[in-house]
Amino acid sequence: MKIEGKIGLYKPKIKKITIICENVLKEDFSNTYFSVNFVDEQQIQKLNNEFRQIDKVTDVLSFPNLNKTSNEKLKKFMKFADFDTGLLFLGDIVICKSVAKKQAREYGHSLKREVCFLTLHGLLHLLGFDHMKEDEERIMNKLQDKIMSEAKL
Repeated sequence: MKIEGKIGLYKPKIKKITIICENVLKEDFSNTYFSVNFVDEQQIQKLNNEFRQIDKVTDVLSFPNLNKTSNEKLKKFMKFADFDTGLLFLGDIVICKSVAKKQAREYGHSLKREVCFLTLHGLLHLLGFDHMKEDEERIMNKLQDKIMSEAKL
């Protein structure tokens, strides 16, 4: 899996998370990529308002490129891969760095761990997972806990 965007220090840990995701979700991400971008509170509030009609700051937003549900396999979507590279773009993840810092302090863990968690959360959204309903939230939380635990974060 290729990761683009402004990731900096977090890239090795995020790569580890994507490898664990492959094992947990039983998917092959080798021909996929997504972007992770960091923004300030003003930018994420603007995006949240524009795309979700929620005029407030949030920690992470996901913009899936695929209309995929959590039970569909990525293989089904490979026909949409870039003709030249053979890579399938999953979408964009946008993280508010200042909110991530606040949450890391609040939860008593490192900024690296918080950014990895937010990236994982965003990636699961790109893969069709959601938490709008109680049963969906339970499934997504269980996956997040398992993947973060296996990544030792």
